[in-house]
Amino acid sequence: AGKLTVVILEAKNLKSMDVGGSSDPYVKVQLALDKRKWKKRKTSIKKKTLNPYYNESFVFDVSFEQIQVNLVISVWDHDAVTRNDAIGKIFLGCDAGGNQLRHWADMLSNPRRPVAQWHSLLSSEQINSTLTLKKRIPLASRLPL
Repeated sequence: AGKLTVVILEAKNLKSMDVGGSSDPYVKVQLALDKRKWKKRKTSIKKKTLNPYYNESFVFDVSFEQIQVNLVISVWDHDAVTRNDAIGKIFLGCDAGGNQLRHWADMLSNPRRPVAQWHSLLSSEQINSTLTLKKRIPLASRLPL
């Protein structure tokens, strides 16, 4: 089985979501296969910052046949009392366009070599309407490895 390694390095100039003018950001990394949420991971929460540094790696087991996935990366503001707020999202993958598609294509054409690139966050609504993701894939119907 192949592996897809995603490194969340850092974010800059995030939108302030808290009363004090900062945020407590964390990043959710989610694979979507056939427009369905499939696998997800989260970074640690960075307190009171708009410029968090993570350098956190996530390894997903993805066979070559399953590489036609979309990688949804969302940044959230952690709130201890109320619901967490979405700061923004991007996605890379077979359904992406522009710089996101270029980044995905660079990654596919350079296996085992890190391909780093900055991306601007979009609103959750923009990404969700583009991807129209459905609920998670039930365990029984996942593709065989």
